[in-house]
Amino acid sequence: MKVDELNKAKIPVVKINKKLEEFRGKILFPKKLALANEMLLNAKLPTLKTTK
Repeated sequence: MKVDELNKAKIPVVKINKKLEEFRGKILFPKKLALANEMLLNAKLPTLKTTK
């Protein structure tokens, strides 16, 4: 495809780097993940009011 055709295309063109496969299934930031999980456990969600 030419640049003009790519610019007019409705579908985005994305090329995924194969080197990213080595990170599949690995936890890259364990401290941040633990902090996020702790925050989710302590989070208080608002109660939903249902109308009948």
